[in-house]
Amino acid sequence: MKTIIADDEILATKRVELLLKDNKKFDLIGCYNQGQEAMEKINELRPDLVFLDINFPNITGFDIVKGLEYNPIFIFVTAYDKHAIKAFDVFAFDFLVKPFKDERFFKTLSKVEEYFSRKSPGYDEKVSKLLEYLENKESARSADQNLTKIPVKLGNKINLIATSEIKYILASGYYSEIYTLKKKYVLRESITNLIKQLEHQSFARIHRSSIVNFDFIEELVYSNYGELDVKMVDHNLIRVSKGYKKTFFSKLGIN
Repeated sequence: MKTIIADDEILATKRVELLLKDNKKFDLIGCYNQGQEAMEKINELRPDLVFLDINFPNITGFDIVKGLEYNPIFIFVTAYDKHAIKAFDVFAFDFLVKPFKDERFFKTLSKVEEYFSRKSPGYDEKVSKLLEYLENKESARSADQNLTKIPVKLGNKINLIATSEIKYILASGYYSEIYTLKKKYVLRESITNLIKQLEHQSFARIHRSSIVNFDFIEELVYSNYGELDVKMVDHNLIRVSKGYKKTFFSKLGIN
């Protein structure tokens, strides 16, 4: 089975590649860390199987699926997305939640082998229903543009963090660290999901691992190497990546 790995995390790509190495039934024909390139190569090489990450900068795994000319078997890979996981249980062929164990990965491979041995029909319909489900979920979430508090569970309590007090949010593995005026909170939620809830307010994603609140930016600082950092009111410097710079400047009103 011709196989492609599409994941923006190089270490995650290497791990899947290593786990596939000794299985002669899978022919790895490409690994891609850029979403747009992955979509183009899948259309060009037409693999049987794709291990597809959900979150790429400026594009999602679902955008890639919608941009393909056909449907290979997708094994969706996600750090954590409660909405997607609920949908995968119903509509997806299979999915892996990072960090997954080797045993879980090999179980997925067995499932793929079984599928190809009996050529079960109806897979394209499952993919279509998955995308339809997620689009409806996304529309419902986008309609709620007035999020003012984020719930964070602490022990037997749930703290409601006012978004107006959030200075910035940093990714920490499979969690998000939320820095407020008073303290830091840790939330098991990806910053990709958080920015969808915050982007209609004074927040912007400036890096794959950081979100900032414009209300707490003190200044923008260029380094000697042309890199751009945001200096926050607490004097913390947060790097602006090239992939998010244009959107960030646009939201700031800088041409």
